[in-house]
Amino acid sequence: MDFSTSAPSRLAIRPAGICASEQTSTAALLYAGTDSVITGPAAIRLHRLRSPGPDTIDVLVPWTVKRQSTGFVRIHRTRRMPGCYRTGPIRFARAARAVADAARLFGTLDDVRSVVAEAVQKQACSIAEIGLELEEGSTRDSTHLRAALAEVRDGIRSVAEARFRQRVQRSDLPQPRYNVFLRAADGTDIGEADAWWADAGVSAEIDSQEYHFFRDGWLRTDAKHSRMLKYGILPHHFAPSRVDNDWAAIYDELKSSIHEGRQRPRLRVVAFEALG
Repeated sequence: MDFSTSAPSRLAIRPAGICASEQTSTAALLYAGTDSVITGPAAIRLHRLRSPGPDTIDVLVPWTVKRQSTGFVRIHRTRRMPGCYRTGPIRFARAARAVADAARLFGTLDDVRSVVAEAVQKQACSIAEIGLELEEGSTRDSTHLRAALAEVRDGIRSVAEARFRQRVQRSDLPQPRYNVFLRAADGTDIGEADAWWADAGVSAEIDSQEYHFFRDGWLRTDAKHSRMLKYGILPHHFAPSRVDNDWAAIYDELKSSIHEGRQRPRLRVVAFEALG
């Protein structure tokens, strides 16, 4: 294996809201040595992406370097030192390596899903680049990363969407296509759907609370909803919390709409793979 971890002796206390600040990142690299590189959640944040996890700074060092984790610095010896970016004195791994390393540290699939989806959506790296890191790196603790990558390849772009897909797969509902772009026969672009039952003309969207907090996001969603209704689509919008806590009701709503949609002629709407 080329990714070994020593448990930190303690977690240093820093002011709330300061995650891998310039001072602590610089201190971590000074401690780890001249060839060291920040990886994991701290590196993901340095790419201006969101990441769960503590403020511990994970640092890669060459396999021959002998360092112990201490304070807020967690040392990982590796035979695969990555290419890196530099911001002043701070060296941090490329996004794909940072995501792959973070995934091996996280304890839950949802945390892994969130960083993979974030990095791919924000175009910090590609699915293929993360997949390459997965295949070239250690197989230890890689189960969650393999699962998350498979979901993203299938069009799943958020934790809530992944949970929704799991619920649908485990039910007796027909399987939809995920993350497609809808266009009417007259050439009108209708918009994206998180899930699409083509034979019934039914769509489902998992509404992002963060996105809809802003007025322009809400207006775009409202306009798309109106276009869907105009072309006969039966649209559904579900809050992420409902997917976890109100699945029985969501199931009934979707089953009813799918049954209703199948009683009419098929809609003249074409679905394409959504980009981005």
